[in-house]
Amino acid sequence: MAKMYYAKDCNPKLLDGKTVAIVGYGSQGHAHSQNLRESGVNVIVSELKGGAAWDRAVKAGFDVFEAAEATKKADIIVILVNDELQPVLYKNAIEPNLSAGKYLMFAHGFNIHFNQIQPADDINVFMIAPKGPGHTVRSQYVEGKGVPCLIAVHQDPSGNTHDIGLAYAAGVGGARAGILETTYKEETETDLFGEQAVLCGGVSELMKAGFQVLVEAGYDPESAYFEVVHETKLIVDMVIQGGLSYMRYSISDTAEYGDYMIGPRIITEDTKNEMRKVLGEIQSGAFARDWILENKAGRPNFLAKRRMERELEVERVGKELRKMMPWQDEPEY
Repeated sequence: MAKMYYAKDCNPKLLDGKTVAIVGYGSQGHAHSQNLRESGVNVIVSELKGGAAWDRAVKAGFDVFEAAEATKKADIIVILVNDELQPVLYKNAIEPNLSAGKYLMFAHGFNIHFNQIQPADDINVFMIAPKGPGHTVRSQYVEGKGVPCLIAVHQDPSGNTHDIGLAYAAGVGGARAGILETTYKEETETDLFGEQAVLCGGVSELMKAGFQVLVEAGYDPESAYFEVVHETKLIVDMVIQGGLSYMRYSISDTAEYGDYMIGPRIITEDTKNEMRKVLGEIQSGAFARDWILENKAGRPNFLAKRRMERELEVERVGKELRKMMPWQDEPEY
């Protein structure tokens, strides 16, 4: 079993006298920046000058610089921009301004694991990956709690990169919940698999398929949406709170019986074999290659698919039904 670290294992004083540059003041970036600052760490922010995120960081009271200047000023450079933007940013602005012994941190291993970013041997490279969105990382910290984090070390010429990583994780609140030891390979491959086969790809296709089958059978789209999309959150929340057993305890016996009898007919051995193929494509680098090429080509397939998916009937029906739910605001994006 992987090792878990807590506050007693971390020495936050290792960050005393060091400057941390958060590159990217987005979902994770704003949470890391504010949590670290409130933990007593000297934090600066890097963003595109004149952009909305630059203005938000300034308004939050941070000194903000472009990436090249932030890299020069900082001891620890934390890259939190989108995966597909990182290689060019690194090559043009960060790498030329790195000096021996500095620390480079990521919150996801994609570009290191698939060799899109290859730091010099004299640069310390580690990862702290909170297992939650940025707003949760922030809100839990404010409440005196924390979000579990993963820690991994890729390069350690200074000999203390793991300890620096633990200090950083403690600074963003992770030590309050637990910091799990992993590797760049394990984090990257399991993260991609989870997104594709279960959390995003798997769940999205399951909801769309259920909606389509009910509507094709003549049921009202609104009823179909409530049963196979809206109530998904209720089930997932119970699983997260107490596991599958608690979810099954909370639902009706009829639903529980249907779970046991019908679930294996939906997720079959063929489904699992396809999952194994997906994992193989991730492990071989085939998915990374395709995604990198898609971005280099201007994302034609990605953008077309995004447009088509937004026009689905399930999306239209859901948008109307959410107007009945005053406890939540329709997000703008």
